[in-house]
Amino acid sequence: MTSTRVGMLTPSSNTALEPETYRMIQAIHGVSAHFSRLRVKKMTPEAESARQFESAVMLDVARLLEDAHVDVLAWNGTAGSWLGPDRDRQLCSDIASATGIPITTSTLALLEACRIFGVTRLGLATPYVQELNDQISRCYAQEGIDVVADEWLGLVDNLDVGSLTFEETRDLVVRAARNGAQAVAVVCTNVAATPLVQELEKQLGIPVFDSIAATLWKCLDLVDAPLRPSGFGTLMTTGSERRQGYLL
Repeated sequence: MTSTRVGMLTPSSNTALEPETYRMIQAIHGVSAHFSRLRVKKMTPEAESARQFESAVMLDVARLLEDAHVDVLAWNGTAGSWLGPDRDRQLCSDIASATGIPITTSTLALLEACRIFGVTRLGLATPYVQELNDQISRCYAQEGIDVVADEWLGLVDNLDVGSLTFEETRDLVVRAARNGAQAVAVVCTNVAATPLVQELEKQLGIPVFDSIAATLWKCLDLVDAPLRPSGFGTLMTTGSERRQGYLL
């Protein structure tokens, strides 16, 4: 009998985060993942794109997951990285108040990963256009994190993002690991970097924070799930202990 249900609000055009999340949890006894979608097709700096992520829409999607009696929720998308982390914090407050379920977001998980690993110089790897990366850099700077290496692919359509090859993703992350970056963050939950994290960390010698893995890590952390899947990077295996101060 499943003991912990993880509910995830998911962009409708995302094709990466569900299979990668299932891959990570398949060896964890007593944890299941459940997904509900909201319409997201393109990522641009325009206001029309931002309307995809309005809190009223998010709350409706969260209510559907509430029906499944999930134990924890996550907005498994990174729009807060360019719209502003405070927007995600307010979203979490609104949904938690309405449902009584603890909730995180991909952006808040990434920022916490940087904090507990002491990262103040970050390599940023995204599939987005430069304007979105510039907004992410400004938002992260307000959180005390300087983006010292900035790589993007110029993609707007989320289906195109989900079609990236492992080779393209690996090259993107490697290019972002420069200028003294203490870690690289892959900011997008439709980039299937998850299976590459462990090998990239060995190659680069620094943590690689994958949005998909970071989101699941924080969900498990919020419900004190005792097991963590191995093979998906140092955040997944040591992040919660670091947060508690054991490895600081």
